[in-house]
Amino acid sequence: MNDKIIVKISVPELDSTYDVFLPPNEIIWKISKMITKIVFDLSEIKVNLRSNYILINKNSGKIYNNNEIIIDTDIRNGTELILTPLK
Repeated sequence: MNDKIIVKISVPELDSTYDVFLPPNEIIWKISKMITKIVFDLSEIKVNLRSNYILINKNSGKIYNNNEIIIDTDIRNGTELILTPLK
């Protein structure tokens, strides 16, 4: 596997989409926090990073478990994910 996986992240709150490189050996909850910080920094919107955001596979609707490692999921190059707050 390559060093990084490129995915498309959709953020419905901002009506925006971003291409992001992810490390395949990282845990989902760390990735969610990292992506949340990057996206909201880029959009210059203040967000409470203590809020929990989840990643959902846009095509299958699968919600990823926060304790899974990316390489152990079906996230691969070109996967489309949705970043949304946990309600």
